[in-house]
Amino acid sequence: MVQQLESIFGEGKIFIGVVHLPPLPGSPRWGGDMGRVLEQAQREAQVLEGSGANGIIVENFGDAPFRIGRVEPDTVAALTLAVDRVRRVASVPIGINMLRNDANSALAVAAAAGAQFIRVNIHYGVMAADEGLAAGEAYATLRHRQALGAEVKILADVLVKHAVPLGPVDLALMARETAYRGLADGLIVTGPVTGQPASADDVATVRQSVPERLLLVGSGADLENAYQLLEHANGAIGGTSLKRDGIVSNPLGPERVRRMAEVIHSIP
Repeated sequence: MVQQLESIFGEGKIFIGVVHLPPLPGSPRWGGDMGRVLEQAQREAQVLEGSGANGIIVENFGDAPFRIGRVEPDTVAALTLAVDRVRRVASVPIGINMLRNDANSALAVAAAAGAQFIRVNIHYGVMAADEGLAAGEAYATLRHRQALGAEVKILADVLVKHAVPLGPVDLALMARETAYRGLADGLIVTGPVTGQPASADDVATVRQSVPERLLLVGSGADLENAYQLLEHANGAIGGTSLKRDGIVSNPLGPERVRRMAEVIHSIP
């Protein structure tokens, strides 16, 4: 399975950068200018690829507060435009994260706009998130992908950030369930909230329990901890650490992206 995804991202450690879209139509802070949204998406995608990223995730980060389940058609339409714009200016693999946890719509956008993968925050199991109870929809997601005939990979979080399990849980077991019963193509391990690092012990636990799946660190990787976090992972997803001054609401800092890419690509 790792080999299959290496055909998408290439060999070596993987560095995926995130394009945090500003508020989209229908969200509380929507500014009324879709052209500005698309220009920002294009600019940030060009910075990420030009500074060494192996892939890009586009997500509707500015739409907070989020809802559990299906997003509105307005969001799907706007995100499709943004992903299409990114795909036109970037040659690296493109992914989609439809917040919060709408894998069905993410697959539809990917199929329409030509993206290669999606990120699903809760693919298998049930979590108590900020927005309410979030249940994985692996059954529906895999069947929807099959119906679309789309070669879109599913990268699934294991015990995702901004959510907690309803009771005691075994991380290794949850990783195996997500991979082998939920049929996720790759796994993601995060810290408790956006910008906070995953535990190196958690990354090692997931790698040991699911040795053949692609494994990414999904939050908090930076120049200081990248070597430790990526000892047992195939790569990292960078968001907050790539922004100017490390503040998630700031624009991308090209030099921060370049330095992170250099560090990640130097790890054996």
